[in-house]
Amino acid sequence: MDVVTTLRGACPNLEVCVEPSTLASHGQDWTRFRTAAPAGVAFPASTGQVCELVSAAARNGIPLVPSGGRTGLSGGAVAARGEIVVSFDRMQEVMGFDPIDRTVTVEAGVVTATVQELARQNGLYYPVSFASEGSSQIGGNIATNAGGIRVLKYGLTRDRVVGLKVVTGSGQLLELNRGLIKNASGYDLRHLFIGSEGTLGLVVEATLKLVEPPLASRVLLLGIGSMDALMKVFDSLRSALELSAFEFFTDRALHHVCQANQLPNPFETRCPLYVVAEFDCPDGRVEETAMKCFEHCSSRGWVLDGVISQSDRDIERLWRYREGISESISHFPPYKNDLSVRVSVVPEFLRRMDSLVNEICPEFEIVWYGHIGDGNLHMNILKPASMTMSEFETRSHDISDKSYALTRDVGGSISAEHGIGLLKQPWLGMSRSVAEIEFMQKIKESFDPAGIFNPGKLLPLIETR
Repeated sequence: MDVVTTLRGACPNLEVCVEPSTLASHGQDWTRFRTAAPAGVAFPASTGQVCELVSAAARNGIPLVPSGGRTGLSGGAVAARGEIVVSFDRMQEVMGFDPIDRTVTVEAGVVTATVQELARQNGLYYPVSFASEGSSQIGGNIATNAGGIRVLKYGLTRDRVVGLKVVTGSGQLLELNRGLIKNASGYDLRHLFIGSEGTLGLVVEATLKLVEPPLASRVLLLGIGSMDALMKVFDSLRSALELSAFEFFTDRALHHVCQANQLPNPFETRCPLYVVAEFDCPDGRVEETAMKCFEHCSSRGWVLDGVISQSDRDIERLWRYREGISESISHFPPYKNDLSVRVSVVPEFLRRMDSLVNEICPEFEIVWYGHIGDGNLHMNILKPASMTMSEFETRSHDISDKSYALTRDVGGSISAEHGIGLLKQPWLGMSRSVAEIEFMQKIKESFDPAGIFNPGKLLPLIETR
């Protein structure tokens, strides 16, 4: 009996779709190095149906791949081995808003931008923000501990989650932390599930902490002369201003985003690097301080050109140069490396990485951008038009072998915010010790004894029984 028939028999009220178009759309995320091949897509409409689904899957050894907005970039939501995809598209209810605790409780399928808008309507702010927020779902954000452009001031998704409901591999529902600020009653299991990439259980509901709306802000777009200068500018601005974001990108990134979006070059001066810096600016005195910083950095030759926003429309316009990069190169497609190092070693790391890439693949175009303020660097290798996907992946893996080794040597991580997923799983040992991986496997066995959750992602594949 095939797995779809088995699942429909065990869960007669559960919608399980086998339409080819749905299998193709829901069996794939934003990575393009695997062909979607799920057996079916389940659409539970309630926590009870998720529990029933997982219980049946565990009894019958049916592997499950959780699916949110499918905006991931490491293959974490790819179903390529006949799995059942578990979509949360029908679990998009806002369960409640608490104005006293300043929390919102939502089902896993609620879109990130919906939470942001709900917060705004209630005079508050949900600060987790990134390019895919209009389609990414909260459950997926939690599974990958999503970061984004304002980590510098507000932290990651982990810092916003004050309560979780999750379904474990036996179909058991756990309610974790219950929205408490303080809870010293033992292990905080909530944090095991945040960033676990759907390998321990399925997030079905989350309580998220909102914050005060940000003060009025200004944005600086700066042209920078060198990587060393970039970090000096960062230090100068950070010392004088309340930064909420400090993002960088190279001239190649600027080329692609301008070409794709018909944007004019921001300056007449050609610059090797660019920065978008956002800072709180409640009054004219802060703007004066910002201009003094700009003048100081310019006088030292660190900043070659720049502009400061004068309106909300300006802020939106200047951010387009950074936020449009990922989409502007998506058609190549790129092979993405999402690296994390200590902020202090960023210049040395980028110099060594550029030298390494130029040595082993001088014919490839590399586009760099990222969240310099928290040490997160995105290296995008663009596929040449004449190269097959298979050859491109092989060549890119060769680069990863060396680039991840370099990342390990400087004490960094091979994944800052995209997760390990399927594509980076072979290199997990570049960021985690043998002992750590063994403990991670034991934790997975405890929560998912049948090995049904997202097999082959994050940890080595263990066949279901």
